Amino acid sequence: MAANSSSTGNKSGSGGGGKQSGLTAEQVVATFQRMRQEQRSLASKAAELEMEINEHHLVIDTLKDVDPSRKCFRLVGGVLVERTVKEVLPALENNKEQISKYIETINTQMQTKGRELTEYREKYNIRLVSEGEAESQGQTATSTQNSEGGASKSGTGVLVS
Repeated sequence: MAANSSSTGNKSGSGGGGKQSGLTAEQVVATFQRMRQEQRSLASKAAELEMEINEHHLVIDTLKDVDPSRKCFRLVGGVLVERTVKEVLPALENNKEQISKYIETINTQMQTKGRELTEYREKYNIRLVSEGEAESQGQTATSTQNSEGGASKSGTGVLVS
């Protein structure tokens, strides 16, 4: 992704009071993008595990109607092993429960990461490119936002695509 920065003040000036921790616009953008990527990877993992749960659900429903002494094959760590349905069914149900718990943990982490992203956006007045285009990308839009919302007293912001 390309990152752009825009500001109305002097970024490298020694008298600027906009940035609290002295980070450059590029550092702010890089940190923000890293945080967004972490959130995306959590969402991707959650979606992958949801598909796993759906597969487990299909197999469990299929095996419930089968004779418990019938043999079936299960892939364990890349190795296909022969078992009976009565041995495999409880293991599948246990795996499904464990995956569900893990998804809950991931969802909690995603919510926490979302709050961190929101706080970071507010702290550094970060606007996404889609938001910037909607505001006609002019200084009047930035000054209107700052005067109405009180977003940033320094008048600087970072634009992220």
